[in-house]
Amino acid sequence: MTTSAQLTKSKNLTAQLTAPKKAKTGSAQKTAAKASKTQTATFAAGCFWGVEESYRQMPGVLETMAGYCGGKTKNPTYQDVCSDESGHAEAVQVIFDPKKIDYETLVELFWTLHDPTMPNRQGLNYGSQYRSIIFYHSAEQKRRADASRKKAQAMFEMPIVTSIEPAKPFFPAEEYHQKFFLKRNVKFKGVC
Repeated sequence: MTTSAQLTKSKNLTAQLTAPKKAKTGSAQKTAAKASKTQTATFAAGCFWGVEESYRQMPGVLETMAGYCGGKTKNPTYQDVCSDESGHAEAVQVIFDPKKIDYETLVELFWTLHDPTMPNRQGLNYGSQYRSIIFYHSAEQKRRADASRKKAQAMFEMPIVTSIEPAKPFFPAEEYHQKFFLKRNVKFKGVC
């Protein structure tokens, strides 16, 4: 079980990491940001709606996309993934500017967005599509994710079950899943 002190520590870290972004500036600055070298990170931490919203708000994150990763079916649909037969997890792909936010910060946020000690379940959602995974895109990301998992274990009494796997093909989810909370003008408050 996660203690109340651990939950408070996790909530405080989440609040720090997801402080609102500054107001967007002119299109010239947007173009310059996209022209800089970007990196990709992919995380599966339960329902992708809240995970995407949390990363979308991070300064230095340029784009987020809800989708499916880690399975065997090409171009799966939400129904395929929910059948628990495609092998995919609900995941979020994050495009970020490493000059503005580092990979470690993204991984630190990952640990606060869900309970990584729960296999195949987050909140009321259960099934293998809700499993906890960090998909790495480079040997450096793998090294940093492994180190972060060891450090994060101190926040939980139960063992972390999050797997750290090489990035596999990522399939964008249907449009109605993209930016779910933003489109509905709903403030995200935790596990969906």
